[in-house]
Amino acid sequence: MHDAPPLTRRAFLQRSTLAAAATFPVIAPAHVWGANDRLNVAAIGAGGRGADDLDGFKTENIVALCDVDARNAAASFAKHPGAARYRDFRVMLEKEKGLDAVIVATPDHTHAVATLAALKRGKHVYCEKPLTRTVFEARQVARAAREAGVATQMGNQGMAFEGNRLIKEWLADGAIGPVREVHVWSDRPTHRGKLPLWWPQGIERPQDPPPVPDTLDWDLWLGPAPWRPYHPAYVPFRWRGWWDFGSGGLGDMGIHNLAPVFDALQLGPPLSVHASSTPVFPETVPHACLVHYEFGARSDQPPVKVHWYDGGLLPARPEELEPDRDLDPEDGILFVGDRGKMLVEGWGGERPRLLPESRNKEYRRPAKSLPRSIGHYEEFIQACKTGSPTAADFRFAGPLTEAVLLGMVAVRFGGQRLEWDPVNLKVTNEPEANKYLHYEYRPGWAL
Repeated sequence: MHDAPPLTRRAFLQRSTLAAAATFPVIAPAHVWGANDRLNVAAIGAGGRGADDLDGFKTENIVALCDVDARNAAASFAKHPGAARYRDFRVMLEKEKGLDAVIVATPDHTHAVATLAALKRGKHVYCEKPLTRTVFEARQVARAAREAGVATQMGNQGMAFEGNRLIKEWLADGAIGPVREVHVWSDRPTHRGKLPLWWPQGIERPQDPPPVPDTLDWDLWLGPAPWRPYHPAYVPFRWRGWWDFGSGGLGDMGIHNLAPVFDALQLGPPLSVHASSTPVFPETVPHACLVHYEFGARSDQPPVKVHWYDGGLLPARPEELEPDRDLDPEDGILFVGDRGKMLVEGWGGERPRLLPESRNKEYRRPAKSLPRSIGHYEEFIQACKTGSPTAADFRFAGPLTEAVLLGMVAVRFGGQRLEWDPVNLKVTNEPEANKYLHYEYRPGWAL
């Protein structure tokens, strides 16, 4: 068997340029924006992540805020007193005719319905990660974004990191040779493998529902998800570990930590995925998961296996790691090449280095050849005004989200290898798994 030929820097850059042209098409702006013109922006979800996202748009006009939880959104309401307030985003989008862009920062299960409602009205959309809660929704949102021809960005802040560019440039330079194996991890939902959890997982549904707070519209919070009584075990923020609302640590941090892998290795849909975990519960994601993906060869790059660990699980310590150093217990990536290893410490591709440290010090870095980011939010704002590309466009975010969520389907079929048909969007060898690719929305909700 012969090794795949090394990827030359010229070939990589040429292919990256072509891929960027296909993935991030130039958007024709509706009109020419002046240097001091500001976007009219609305937020669907103004508390939690929404509050942080609004800070990213502080240079623009925040004209409307929508949130079903007035208490959770209170700080944002106070910070933007001139913005119109809504509970139902459908009403907001119907009334606010002058919007240019919409932020979607709701829980995962309402990402798709809110995002598609904005795209259908021709609005630029910034949506938090993961892009959707189901595989089917991810495909629909990516398709709608392409048809709408507007600027899009998923809240994948790490795609703006310098480390992401270095990873791509070093791999293109042949720093570790062809990559055939990658290990990716996050400690979520734990704190470095310890309690307390960031959010509940591995539990049964609570049976003691209290009254709904006056500040919360529970029916609107549920949106398209199946009806269940209110309980503080779900909201605010504690929804992420419930199958009906989120996708656990993989859906949360996998989007961040797998993105540099998908980007640098130009991964397409996986061929197959299988998983193991702590006990699987009917209503919630397990405490800890181990997910294995297989990807086929891409151009001159060989097939690669990608392994995901969460809940405090870590890959085997690489023998090249210095005796006085450990793997980052919170987040990291380990690329295994034919001629070496690259360790990326931190979330989202923050700090890459070659192993061991002696190799990292002696390595002659290639010239910086990829465009650097002007900033995560700044990229999106500029794209809305000029049609320039964004690093986490929905046509990158959609397939990434599909793969991440397919991993969570595999978790529910512990140990069963699921063979994936991305064209027809189905598992071919385990028909029962396909019921987890989407679900029937409650009446009154549709994509």
